[in-house]
Amino acid sequence: MKNRVAPLAVALLLSACGGGQPQQAAPQGPPQVGFVTVQPQAVTLTTELPGRTSAFETSDVRPQVNGLVLARLFQEGDFVRKGQPLYRIDPSPYQASVASARAALSRAQAAIASTRNLARRYGELVRINAISKQEYENATTGAQQAEADIAAQRAALNQAQIDLARTTITAPISGRIGRSVFTTGALVSAAQADPLTTISRIDPVFVDIQQSSADLLKLRQQIMGGGVSRGAGAARVRLKLEDGSTYPIEGTLKFTDVTVDPATGTQAIRAVFANPRGLLLPGMYVRAELVEGTQSAAILAPQRGVTRDPKGNATVMVIGADGKLTPRPIQTSRTIGDAWLVTGGLKAGDRIVVEGAQNLQPGTPVKGYQWTPQTAGQGPQGAAPAGAPQAQAK
Repeated sequence: MKNRVAPLAVALLLSACGGGQPQQAAPQGPPQVGFVTVQPQAVTLTTELPGRTSAFETSDVRPQVNGLVLARLFQEGDFVRKGQPLYRIDPSPYQASVASARAALSRAQAAIASTRNLARRYGELVRINAISKQEYENATTGAQQAEADIAAQRAALNQAQIDLARTTITAPISGRIGRSVFTTGALVSAAQADPLTTISRIDPVFVDIQQSSADLLKLRQQIMGGGVSRGAGAARVRLKLEDGSTYPIEGTLKFTDVTVDPATGTQAIRAVFANPRGLLLPGMYVRAELVEGTQSAAILAPQRGVTRDPKGNATVMVIGADGKLTPRPIQTSRTIGDAWLVTGGLKAGDRIVVEGAQNLQPGTPVKGYQWTPQTAGQGPQGAAPAGAPQAQAK
């Protein structure tokens, strides 16, 4: 009885499962991959280079006369204006020199009166032959020498007054003043090597940049060939500071040096930045982003779709006209945002695979969908089909 029940249970079980017929797996289509269609577009070419800030103007404050420093008339680190008194040197010796020069001038002016009168009288006497011509010429020469003495004494007085004025040392330019090297009571001289202090004008401020002459030559050739155009924005420069922040004010390109440094193969570029808050100080390390120009028909390849072989050559996987994956070697020059600027290997309309082809071999038939950054990692859900117009991809 037990032997009859077992076959019957097996038969009923097979009948419930579909009459005992094995189920077939549902057929699978080609793998789906996300792609980006290449289209020429206008891009702004920029380059980021290291640089150093330097003061717009710098002036060493030095004494022009000898003497003892009686007073310092400023606070270190303050902003000073041109002509503002900074130091006072003992004026006593120079006051005495002015008084002496003024007395010498008065003596010369007093002496010239008698020599002029003598020359005039001799002029009347020589006409009636009362004196010789030699005596008249001597009197005239004496009067001229007296006038020359007055001019010399007047110049000496002027020089003495200049030296006296220089006992008060004033700021030659406006700017931030540094520390004072000499203190009150120090003996200074006009021939000393060390300055008393230094004034720096840091609004605006210069940024000195070094760029490879080879890169500049390549850019000039592109401009001459018409591939890159330079507009009004080409003179703009942006700064990244040492802490990684971006300086809020854009600068302008001032000039590019006309010579190349033979030791480094670089050309000096100078930009100028407004610095109203004094955030930029001379000597700071910065990174400058220069706008080189605009390329009107650039081809960009997303970085996530570009791979490199052991030799560093760039390759992309494209969907061919037959719907199969095809590797394509390309040439790139630089990055622009999250894409490579392609200089060779791609043309308008090529479909670059950026998602879903990691484990697929070249020649594999695939089904593509338009990929966008918003749908990255989500697969084909909500993405445009392969035949959708490129305008739908952002």
